[in-house]
Amino acid sequence: MIDLHLHSTCSDGSATPREVVDFAAEAGCSTIALTDHDGLGGVDQAQQRAAEVGIGFVVGCEVSCTDVHGTIHLLGYFLERDGSLDRALARLRDDRERRNAEMLDKLRWLGVPLDQEALAAEAAGGVIGRPHFAALLVRNGHASSIEDAFNHYLGEGRAAYVPRASVPPSEVFELAREDGAVVALAHPLSTGLDRTALARYVASLAERGLVGLESIYAGYDPDSRATLAALARRVGLVPTGGSDFHGRYKPGLAVGTGRGDLCVPDEIVDELASRRPTRSQN
Repeated sequence: MIDLHLHSTCSDGSATPREVVDFAAEAGCSTIALTDHDGLGGVDQAQQRAAEVGIGFVVGCEVSCTDVHGTIHLLGYFLERDGSLDRALARLRDDRERRNAEMLDKLRWLGVPLDQEALAAEAAGGVIGRPHFAALLVRNGHASSIEDAFNHYLGEGRAAYVPRASVPPSEVFELAREDGAVVALAHPLSTGLDRTALARYVASLAERGLVGLESIYAGYDPDSRATLAALARRVGLVPTGGSDFHGRYKPGLAVGTGRGDLCVPDEIVDELASRRPTRSQN
């Protein structure tokens, strides 16, 4: 099996890139993709460890985009370190400092102050994100769990939420093509669209350059996975999958197996690789 959706301390996960690979090896994964948000900071460590333990490795990234239906997340695969997309995402990484400062201000105004140094310590030297805020809110007694912290303070539309900077999907598709990479839509049901509207939207993304649809997703039941996989095939996309592992920031999700019933077939990697654009097509 494989896992093409994993996060480390280089974005908003609790495990280091090397630890993520070790978890994958223990689970029996043959190939993984590290898909930290908006950057490739952890891929060197993860790729080195993957070579040491004999696991195939795909350089990946999860990118926040704003489109007609709001925020969507795209997963890039076979990206280049310091390539076109990685360079373009530098502005999104820089924007995290602004966002974090604004969330601290909002929490302070709500009477829930958090310490910047404690946040940095929670992130263990990695990129500070909302899960680190949530962990401190729990530790300081302002929330009962990570989920509760998001429901009350940090989730979209909540009192301390601050939107991230984003890029349009068309830019991600174009830059990925320049890198010889492919792009999949992450957790498509999070769009909130009904089945008919989602089918139309996915088809429109496929026409614009989408290659994969994350169908075999740990958070979805078997019926949803089957429905999404059928949709992917119907519009000419590869049904990709992964756990969306974040360590202790998303409890109950394991690398490779998700909640215990996840099994993304090995051949999906080869199918994605076969859809990579060549340089002559750029």
